[in-house]
Amino acid sequence: MNHKSRTILALIVGTFLLSACQNIAPVTSGVGSNQIAPEQAFSEHLQIDNKQLASKLYISDIKSRTNNGLLEVNAILTSTYKKSLQLQYQFQWFDQDGFAIEVGKSPWKALELHGMQTATATGLAPSNKASTFSIYVREVPEKFFKF
Repeated sequence: MNHKSRTILALIVGTFLLSACQNIAPVTSGVGSNQIAPEQAFSEHLQIDNKQLASKLYISDIKSRTNNGLLEVNAILTSTYKKSLQLQYQFQWFDQDGFAIEVGKSPWKALELHGMQTATATGLAPSNKASTFSIYVREVPEKFFKF
């Protein structure tokens, strides 16, 4: 089994382990994230607090690899909204047992999605113990980006 296959297998196994652990509370509560795109297996990784935003956004693809022993993830976020969205995203990393790693230390990163656009959210785990992740997305209020 090559290195890429092992990484993908570890990500899948980690995802199943995480979904089986119901006593793990996320940093923020995700509202509607599993209903964003029911056909998409990636929706379990997306956490959105705003129900309206959750209906406008989903993960259309995930790619991962190991970079110097650390899990590196590219998640393709897709907007189903006709107008622009000013967003911020943050990765939360979990070990193979489903425990959060370095909670709250990942920075919020800005992301602008124009109508119906896709963009890549990138993340690099802070520890080689990370085997899976969640992406938290929030909308930036207009008053913070208008000059």
